[in-house]
Amino acid sequence: MSTLIQLIGQYGFVFLFACVLIEQAGIPVPAYPVLLVAGSMVASGQLSGPGALASAVVACLIADGLWFVCGRRHGVAVLRLICKLSITPDSCVRQTESIFTRFGPRSLTVAKFVPGFATVATAMAGITGVSVRAFLVYGTIGAALWAGVGLAIGHAFAPAVADLLLVLDEMGRWGLVLLAACLALSIAVKVWRRHQLAVRVRMNRISVDALARMLASGDPPLVVDARSAVAQAGGRIPGAILFDGTDWAAALQSADEDPAVVVYCDCPGDTSAALIARKLMERGFRRVHPLSGGMQAWREAGLRVERVEA
Repeated sequence: MSTLIQLIGQYGFVFLFACVLIEQAGIPVPAYPVLLVAGSMVASGQLSGPGALASAVVACLIADGLWFVCGRRHGVAVLRLICKLSITPDSCVRQTESIFTRFGPRSLTVAKFVPGFATVATAMAGITGVSVRAFLVYGTIGAALWAGVGLAIGHAFAPAVADLLLVLDEMGRWGLVLLAACLALSIAVKVWRRHQLAVRVRMNRISVDALARMLASGDPPLVVDARSAVAQAGGRIPGAILFDGTDWAAALQSADEDPAVVVYCDCPGDTSAALIARKLMERGFRRVHPLSGGMQAWREAGLRVERVEA
């Protein structure tokens, strides 16, 4: 632990900047402990408070800016990348999309306090065409609040932070082992949650070719679009029912006629589609299948896409 203090003392703002940048870029290495230690060093006069805050905010804006530009240039494909990089359940992306759609760029002021939301929110800002000015204003406020709270807690509880560091330092390598074990446990819990989700969504998929044949038949299935409103704006499978997960369409209210239902999304593993398919089965629908590959597979197969009216 003395090494951590020495690193912050020797490299100061550069070390703090690097830790925050790495975390905000999406790598699951927590930067808040470094902010807490930096805050305690501000209290003891070893570090400048404004300098520490500025370095953390700049690091946040650089990482956020990269995701913002990616969203602006590559659209919803960026959300698929976030799903693949994340070790949290894929469905969280859809939920955070909905939050951003509701509150817009103002959500950036609190995004960093919500696990899994910050990266999606900055990408969504680019995808939805938020102006650079609005992104920088709300992003800066959010970064300053997030970093400021961490530094303030470290400053307010400086004696306790110092005592904890002293105990860990006296433990020597066992202190490092304890910290590594805590980090490993945190990652393991997220990986286990992802595994449990994968088990939940195991069910028979249907291919895009099979769906195309079903739609061309005399008894087409109900097709349910489980994507967010932002993704749906780019087009849908013809005749698909737009479903946000809460407002059940009339065709999905009753399973008395037992229609065939195909649910699709646009996320790795068809996770959102499978979760909604499970909900439909719980409501009595028996012939429900997620679409393998979702909207991306449908587009790649060259099949017709229907524009969604505003």
